[in-house]
Amino acid sequence: MATGWAGDGAVQEQIDATVNDAIARARSRLPRGESLVRCEACDAPIPEARRKAIPGVRLCVPCQEADDAEQAAFSGYNRRGSKDSQLR
Repeated sequence: MATGWAGDGAVQEQIDATVNDAIARARSRLPRGESLVRCEACDAPIPEARRKAIPGVRLCVPCQEADDAEQAAFSGYNRRGSKDSQLR
């Protein structure tokens, strides 16, 4: 049972929208095209096994790990939940 102005499915719709946004964001970050032979960030060689395993790879493993860590720091999602913002 919903209270106030929220519809019955408002919470689930918000959860679904958050999940769909996360999926779209993850898909947009997938590599596309032909893999590079050398890392575009540091110019280190990218091993052939990595190029075959991940089509469209553009970074070596150390640069990819650094990029992933940076992206995680700025994910933009409120992991605490939205209860605080709803109370304001």
